[in-house]
Amino acid sequence: MPAPSRTCECDSPSFTAEMIASLPALRNFARSLCRQRDMAEDLVQETMVRAWSSRHTFLPGSNFKPWVFTILRHQFYNTLRKRSRLVSWEPEAAERLLVQQPEQETGIHLEDIQDALSQLPHSQREMLLLIAASGMSYEEAAVIADCKLGTVKSRINRGRAAMRAIMDGGETRPEHARASM
Repeated sequence: MPAPSRTCECDSPSFTAEMIASLPALRNFARSLCRQRDMAEDLVQETMVRAWSSRHTFLPGSNFKPWVFTILRHQFYNTLRKRSRLVSWEPEAAERLLVQQPEQETGIHLEDIQDALSQLPHSQREMLLLIAASGMSYEEAAVIADCKLGTVKSRINRGRAAMRAIMDGGETRPEHARASM
């Protein structure tokens, strides 16, 4: 007896539209996490493939954005784990891939922000990127990070305070302080 064909509401045009609409926010979040444009693009592409192949698990009527951001976040951590086992590049190969930094004043300010963000502990940086850069609500960020709402608010508050301190005073955090937060 042949298996009955299963139609899913997730195959609807609205699912495809949700995927397309989420692409800019996913790209921004991935670039912020990876800090490498190529890796971020690969991450977004893999996220879209996984979301499409798992569309049957998406509950119609639920919030699509946290669902797909969770897939991206999990894929990012999986990629990090895989890359940690790889041998690092030779310095000559890395130098060939360096891109000239922007010379405009806006680029300088953006560098300051990126530098300050890179000094934050990962948990605070991730929350700031989800809330401020990607426009997520605190509740959506809590779902994506799989933590409590109070934890999200605490990380945001500490991250904003640390960003202000770094941007105002140009203070850098010592390595041991970053690891303890």
